[in-house]
This record gives sequence, structure tokens and C-alpha cells, in this order.
Amino acid sequence: MRISIIIAISILIIGTSAMLGSGYRLLETNRMYAEADDAYENMSNTIRQPSTEATPVFLSNENVGISAVPPERNEQQIHIPDFEINFELLHLINNDAAAWLYSPGTVIDYPVMRADDYRYYLNHLADGTVNANGSLFIDYNNAADFSEPLTVIYGHHMKSGSMLGSLKGYKAQSYYNEHPYMYLYTKQGNYRIDIMYGCVVAEGQWREQSFMYSDNIDALLEYALQNTTFRSDVSYQEGDRVVALSTCSYEFDDARYVLIGVLRFVP
Repeated sequence: MRISIIIAISILIIGTSAMLGSGYRLLETNRMYAEADDAYENMSNTIRQPSTEATPVFLSNENVGISAVPPERNEQQIHIPDFEINFELLHLINNDAAAWLYSPGTVIDYPVMRADDYRYYLNHLADGTVNANGSLFIDYNNAADFSEPLTVIYGHHMKSGSMLGSLKGYKAQSYYNEHPYMYLYTKQGNYRIDIMYGCVVAEGQWREQSFMYSDNIDALLEYALQNTTFRSDVSYQEGDRVVALSTCSYEFDDARYVLIGVLRFVP
């Protein structure tokens, strides 16, 4: 009888400890999420001041330079979110900041970092704070000024939906229809990203086929075309510069979701 009581008490203690441990981990996770969200919101409020209106900008084949609009559209009216990024102030916070990525109507409103140690920003915020949310960051093989034919940006798929977690929405055509553009602000100039493809790829395949290198951009675009989760009318032309956003996906072990768009320079 006493042995049964002792066993029951032991089980109760173990169960209670496990519950307390799970509760503590949940609190820590929520604290981490809140800390990261607050840090990026404060940075956004400091670095940029968006207006409520968008500024219409007319792009034509004569003035867009390397990223010309498709020839069938001689003139195209687009709306650029009317705010500026204070890169001088941003670089005072962290000189690794290369750009600012903004996707209207989503949580994506973050600085984009670039460092030779590509693992650093897996667990550091843009201000250098240690946090599992990490930062958006450019592949260390790429230049920081987006001057190459292909630039890859990595970011976590957080359970809270932050960082690049919202990219999962592009697995549905309706989400693409609502979010066909992103905007990239750099010290050299601003761009609209015309979203072209989104696809799931295994991390092993990504690395084995070296999809992160500009020399293999044709292979990447062909794979993305054959496996895209939505359809768009965006076309790639020789001389265009491409941005690929890569984050974790969960169709299978080591799955990645990669969103691909073409840079359109805003004069």
C-alpha cells in the first residue's frame, strides 16, 4: 500500500514538474516573440515614417534601366509606398544593414542584413540582440547592393508568423492575387519586387544544385516555373535582377519555401 502511495506521489510530482517546465518554456517563447516584435517595431518607427498615401510613379522602358518593364507594356503606373529609409541612422544601429524589405498588408517590414558569417543573423536581431527570431539576411555569397543577377534573402518561419512566416500564404493563388508586390529600399535606390514564382524545394536539392548562385539562375527559374504554387503574368528578361526569399516549410523534413521576384528600379 505504501509503495503504491509513493509511486502515485512520484508520478504526480513528475507530472507537475513537466507542466511547470512546459509553462515556463511557453512563457519564454512568448517573451522572445514579444521582445523581437517590439525591437523591430521600434526600429521601424525610428528609421522610417510612412504616409497614408502612395505616390504614383510612371515607369517606362526608357527610364527603368536594367530592370525594364516587359516590352508589351510601354508605360506602367505603379504605386510606391511614400516613405524613405534613413540609412545613416540605420547604420548607426548596425552597419551590416543592406536594405529594408516591406510587404504591404503583411508583417514583413524589416531591415535586411548582410554579414560574412551567415549564421550570425539566424539568432541575432538587427540591433545585435541575441534572439531566436533572428533577422532577414542576404546570402554571404551575394553582394550587399543587389547588383548581381540573383540575390537570396533568408529568414525564419516563426510560429508567430513573424519574419518570413507569412510566405506560406503564397501557397494559395488568392494570397498571391492580394500580395503581388513587395518593396525593397536600398541606399543605392528603391525597387518594386514583382513576384513571379513560389515553390517548395528540399534544402539538400537547393545546395546540391547550387540554386543560390547567379550562375545557376536559369536552373532555379526553370525549377520554380515547373513547381510554382501560384500563377503570375510576371516575366523574366535577360538583364533583370532577381530576388529569392527563402524560409522553412513543413511539407517534409528540410523543406524550404522560396519566393522569387524581379526587381523593378524606381527612378
